[in-house]
Amino acid sequence: MAVYNAAPYLHESLDSLLAQTLADFEVICIDDCSTDDSLAILNDYARRDSRVVVVRQERNQGQAHARNAGLKVAKGELIAFLDSDDSMSPDCLEQAVAVFDRHPQADCVLLHVTIVEQGTGKTSDYPMEPFTVMSGYEGFERCIDWSIHGWYVARRELYDRFPYDATCKSYSDDNTTRQHYFHSREVRYCQGTYYYRNYPYSVTRKVSVRRFDYLKANESMKRQLQELGVERRIMEQYEAIRVLVLVDSYMVYHCHGKELPVDDRRFALGEMRRVWGNIDRSLLKSDKVHKFGYRLLPRWWMFRLQEWLYFTLRGALGKNK
Repeated sequence: MAVYNAAPYLHESLDSLLAQTLADFEVICIDDCSTDDSLAILNDYARRDSRVVVVRQERNQGQAHARNAGLKVAKGELIAFLDSDDSMSPDCLEQAVAVFDRHPQADCVLLHVTIVEQGTGKTSDYPMEPFTVMSGYEGFERCIDWSIHGWYVARRELYDRFPYDATCKSYSDDNTTRQHYFHSREVRYCQGTYYYRNYPYSVTRKVSVRRFDYLKANESMKRQLQELGVERRIMEQYEAIRVLVLVDSYMVYHCHGKELPVDDRRFALGEMRRVWGNIDRSLLKSDKVHKFGYRLLPRWWMFRLQEWLYFTLRGALGKNK
């Protein structure tokens, strides 16, 4: 569990772990230099339950770095993560371990994910086609566009070979999921439930420059796909995703850029321009990236003008986030 300023949620998260029907596990909590009461809460739990281990980072480096610090001290044969504002059903770990025990070829076991809307408490299941087992490569293909999610338990060997991608403070850790699925013999599913707390995007919430890390995280994933030697159709699919993320990032800049400091705005624009320039146009086969608002026009100023027009019109229709 990577923790950064999560004091309002830590009791619920940790209580859900310590109430597990499976008793043989450890909880590695990595405090990433929180400035609230998170560290004090973690230390209190560690005093009361020997299964809780607290690691304190010397400086804030983001979730992937924190998780990797946890991996260095973890002793378990199986590894799962829990975000510090999420929780698990009491049988979650027991359900996952039972699948590993029954199926020695399984290297990753996906959890059942229930999305809990912050504020309303409404719940819904992650939109995913049900499955029992698939090959690792099939799991990898289906997680390219997150047709299957990335909340799972994996064998320690996968984390030893592929720790969290720490390219960025945010988002790049998602790339690790794709590596794990790609290198798995089998990917299976269990009924143990992971409760994911979803925060609807709101103009009242502070917009962070970290949102633009997604662009660099996607570049890291593209390099990894090239190193894996995946089929061209996978590269085409992923390059289209990079365009969609670029346009989505521009929407954030268009709608909320004024909330950022000047230097952060310059950084965001520079990241978007760099990605606009390094997308491989020869891979763009999807119809989605040839519509108005998504076209990679031949000049940066032309692309920016298109985005301004597109999101100004969407804004007039109340469609921007």
